[in-house]
Amino acid sequence: MERFMAALAIAVAFAGGASAGEIAPGDVKFEDMKVTASLTGAPGNPEEGAKTLANRGLGNCLACHAVKSLSKEQFHGDVAPSLDGAADRWSVEQLRAIVVDSKQALNPDTMMPGFYSLNVGKNPRKDLVGKTILTAQQVEDVVAYLATLKE
Repeated sequence: MERFMAALAIAVAFAGGASAGEIAPGDVKFEDMKVTASLTGAPGNPEEGAKTLANRGLGNCLACHAVKSLSKEQFHGDVAPSLDGAADRWSVEQLRAIVVDSKQALNPDTMMPGFYSLNVGKNPRKDLVGKTILTAQQVEDVVAYLATLKE
């Protein structure tokens, strides 16, 4: 019974979407519009980040943003700033904060969702409560890709 309770406590601790070695969504620290700590402790993969950014079932960033290096992808949006030159405008720590939760990093009224936040706003779909849009590693991958976008 003791082992079961210990296993249950561990499962509950990681129910917010983080796995061992990751910072859980509720534990991410924002300081001066930055998230300085890696969410995983591992470097992001820019190639995987580009895939996540373009994937309509994951990041879907192209629904609002244009990115020249992903011009082969269809339907780039223009309701948000182009991501070209993102690495010139923001540091890696700022990019991480924006992707984790743009409402905390940029503007509480932004339409951009928090991709690694449980602060999902009013009336979320019931099946999404308590879940993040991206995993911690996917956030680090997207940030690594954004860090390559220089003018």
